[in-house]
Amino acid sequence: MLKLEGKTALVTGAGRGIGQAIALKLASEGANLVINDLDDAPAADTVSKIGDHGRRAVAVTGDVTAEDFGTRFVATAMDEFGGIDIVVNNAGYPWDAVIQKMTDEQFRAMFDVHAMAPFRVLRAAAEPIRDLVKAEQASGRTVTRKVVNISSIAGLYGNPGQAGYAAGKAAIVGLTRTLAKEWGRYSVTVNCVAFGLIETRMTAEKGGGDEVARIGEREIAMGIPAEFRIALARMIPLGRGGTPEEAAGAVYLFCAPESDYISGQVVLASGGLIM
Repeated sequence: MLKLEGKTALVTGAGRGIGQAIALKLASEGANLVINDLDDAPAADTVSKIGDHGRRAVAVTGDVTAEDFGTRFVATAMDEFGGIDIVVNNAGYPWDAVIQKMTDEQFRAMFDVHAMAPFRVLRAAAEPIRDLVKAEQASGRTVTRKVVNISSIAGLYGNPGQAGYAAGKAAIVGLTRTLAKEWGRYSVTVNCVAFGLIETRMTAEKGGGDEVARIGEREIAMGIPAEFRIALARMIPLGRGGTPEEAAGAVYLFCAPESDYISGQVVLASGGLIM
């Protein structure tokens, strides 16, 4: 028996990288998915790959920072699958600068995507979850649901040039621990995974062909300098960055039934690196 058979999981930022790996891991264990990406093509790719696992998936494309996104995302899960079992708030990106060069727009953008967007998704999910729990209690059943929020080693320890990113990733830790206390009565566990160096386009080596992420009208350069990557890799006890699949495995730990009595926790998935 697959451990997530019949579950419905919602994953933001699932068109590529860590988010796609999370969605595919959950599908491989039996979950159906509502996924999101900013763009149609990556979202469609993930939906197709989930279908290869024999699971259903629907995509809600668009910017997670839009005021109505959380409502649309949750409503799609209820309309398509009739329930919510797992929520993974993964969408995000870095927009870096040292503080004297960081604009208000940059700082707000980091807070909006890493804290406000997950807040809106979870706020939208609150009433449907309460209604589902009431119906389950009336029939004598208890269902444990899961929320996994994504933070970063920068959110726990800070990182030069990332005041906005670190602040947003720190805020999601506070939201995680608060909701663990608010939603425990509904048998919802709320945990957080903070990533170290994971090999994605965001952490690729900067070079002549730097990739640019288009976030609305903004163009955000991806990648980090080669010398910093080398220095960081030397600090990691396991000696390398993690793969998206390994990152997804850390998230899955909090989605599996074995973690039903773990809530309000932050796990650092960093290969042993503690900054």
